[in-house]
Amino acid sequence: MRITFLLPGAGRLPVGGLKVAYEYANALALRGCSVSIVHGACVYFDAPLRRRLRQRGVYIYRKVTDSYRPDSWFTVAPDVRILWMPSLDPCYVPDGDVVIATAWPTAEWASRYPAEKGKRYYLIQHWENWTGNEERLRATWKAPLKKIVIARWLQEIATNLGEESVYIPNGLDFSKFAVDIPIAERNSQSLAMLYHKLDWKGSDDGIRAILLVRERIPELQATLFGVSRRPPGLPSWIRYYSCPTQDNLRAIYNSSAIFTAPSWAEGWPLPPAEAMMCGAALAATDIGGHREYAVQDKTALLSPAKAPELLAENILRFIRDPDLRIRIAAQGNEWIRQFTWARAGDRMEVALTQDLRAT
Repeated sequence: MRITFLLPGAGRLPVGGLKVAYEYANALALRGCSVSIVHGACVYFDAPLRRRLRQRGVYIYRKVTDSYRPDSWFTVAPDVRILWMPSLDPCYVPDGDVVIATAWPTAEWASRYPAEKGKRYYLIQHWENWTGNEERLRATWKAPLKKIVIARWLQEIATNLGEESVYIPNGLDFSKFAVDIPIAERNSQSLAMLYHKLDWKGSDDGIRAILLVRERIPELQATLFGVSRRPPGLPSWIRYYSCPTQDNLRAIYNSSAIFTAPSWAEGWPLPPAEAMMCGAALAATDIGGHREYAVQDKTALLSPAKAPELLAENILRFIRDPDLRIRIAAQGNEWIRQFTWARAGDRMEVALTQDLRAT
């Protein structure tokens, strides 16, 4: 089976949606599929001339410098073809049996492809309304592509729009993240958090919660990490790592007793799950993406989104009650083990092959 994934832009920075696509590419290649990943420099099919020219320059620069690849943060299997193209125009996309869009602008392209590009699929990883084009986003959910969703809350949106979808939750790589420091031996006053500039990631709420905890627990140790530089105004006592390596990220998770996830919305977020794999107790917002693996009082402590005071209270509960923290962290670590890429890859292969046999 010849499979093509369509990705929006270059893969040089660690982004969850890209990582999921790369993981599926590896998993399907392992199962004998011929897999190509096409990165398009110009994402929008109707981009104005000025933007197309600017993106053409980006395309040339990254092509010459080889800086479109994810090699610095993810290892794509050697038999997976990584392609960098000026756009996702069909002339740049190989013919195949299956073509998979991975973001709504790529779905706009895919919905216009001729039959020789393959049966068209849409791997939906979020309700991607942060670009401000919600009408076009909604239209892609109604487009003639087979929908595969990574979370139940996304499947509910599809159902409400009158669309059928296949639910396949993400997998996790247990060779990359695991418990190195025993849960019970960690400093209970240590926590970690992903920082992101996008408002809906809730990073400002997370920092506010951390500062509230610090007022009551002066010994609190906090570590933040992200793809951007250290945010301005972040207190000097909070450690910050920009683009940590996978090994460094594993060390951050393992050195933290608590991981806090303050997002307002998520598809199926990877960092909280990775932290659980490494034995951190999860204090998170009660949103659809987190509920894929965060079960209140069993695998996490949950609080409403946009309520940093309540998030702080859950962090304090973990600090003040070591038995609670250890129990939640251990149960979370056990619960998260069901989400393997072997299982996700099997389900994806079944979904693709069943549809191909039916045509």
